Formats: sequence, C-alpha cells, structure tokens
Amino acid sequence: MADDVTAELFTKELWDGVADIYAAILSHPFLTGLTDGTLPQDAFAFYVVQDLLYLKRYAQALAAVAARAPDPAATQMFASHAADVVAVEQTLHGSLLASLGIDAAAVAAAEPAPANLGYTSYLLAAIAGGSYAEGVGAVLPCYWIYWEVGKELARRGSPDPRYRQWIDTYAGEDFAQTVRDVLAEADRIGPGLSARERVLVHRHFRTTSRYEWMFWDMGYRKETWPV
Repeated sequence: MADDVTAELFTKELWDGVADIYAAILSHPFLTGLTDGTLPQDAFAFYVVQDLLYLKRYAQALAAVAARAPDPAATQMFASHAADVVAVEQTLHGSLLASLGIDAAAVAAAEPAPANLGYTSYLLAAIAGGSYAEGVGAVLPCYWIYWEVGKELARRGSPDPRYRQWIDTYAGEDFAQTVRDVLAEADRIGPGLSARERVLVHRHFRTTSRYEWMFWDMGYRKETWPV
C-alpha cells in the first residue's frame, strides 16, 4: 500500500473506476423513461417484482457481511441495514405493487430473471469466499449507485407519480445517510488493505456496478430465460 493512499481517497478511487458504467446507467432507456414518463408500465412492474426478489437475497448478503465484520460497530450497521431492506420491501414495494395492480399470488409465483439470479449469486459467493473488505466492495454499488441515480433523477423529475415515488425514496435523506455510513466504512478500511486485496475490492465493485446496469436492462427488456 502506498503511503499517500488516504481513507478519504479510497471511495473516490472506487467511483472513478466505474465512471464509464455510471454514465451508461444514466443514459439507459429504463432510467430516462422514468423521468420523461415513457417507460412502459409493464416494464416497471416487471422490475419492481424482480427488485423484490433481489432484495430478499441482498438482505442475506448484508447479514453475511455483518457476520464477517471485524468490529461490533460495523456488525451492527450491516445487520441494521439488512433489517432495513426488509422494511423497504414491505413499504415501497408493497405500495408500488398495489398501484401497479400486482397481487401477492403473482409475486409468489415469480422467479428471478437471469441477470437477477446472476447478480445475487455473485454477491453471496464473493462474500462467502472473500474477505470482509471484499464483501463491502461487492455490496457497495447497490447502495451508492441507487443514491446517485436517485439524486440525478430527482433533479430531472417525472410526470408519473409512481415513478416519482420510486425516485424520491432513493433521493431522500434517510437513504442518503445510510449510504454515507457505508462509504465511511469503506474509507475506514481502505488504507489498511494490501495491494492484492485492493485489486479484489476494485474487481468486485466494478463487477456489481455492471450488474446494476444489467438489472435495469433486465427490467427494460423484461428478461426471460432463453431456453
């Protein structure tokens, strides 16, 4: 580890490494469709159901990171976030499902689309097979990219009240503070990483950032299994 690497620089280093992916995310027609109102309702409904399935496994991933955390404060933070994910699932998604006319039976019958299953499987495998820092790097894009997307889409607005509800959740201060806490933890552990571990954290961070793009693309295309 270079002597001039500081805690304040680690998350910037990570973000700079996915600038191209974030630009592709912002220009994706799923997100531009949220703000101009052209996103088809069936694509949004498909996404909401898939996100509900995703969050169940993301909560498991956060709980696994909590279990690997080296200090009680980090354990408590990630365990709390795992519980918060369940709360979001019950509030935001419950409200959106009702407004989209999707009943509980349809959700219960749904299966993860390929990109969804690939993303969550990668998360859980990275956490199980890697270090605590690798787990943080793997779960961080879901926090951070949604916050950045929420802020940007809030600036653009949306004519659709359901899309605005989704945007406002991720642009809101409650979610912002949650993300800031995880960024602070990443910055705290960054300076202590070996050169090899830094490479692995970067790799996981970039891979799951790619999966973020793939998730919105999955929703836009209402992705199904090819065979």
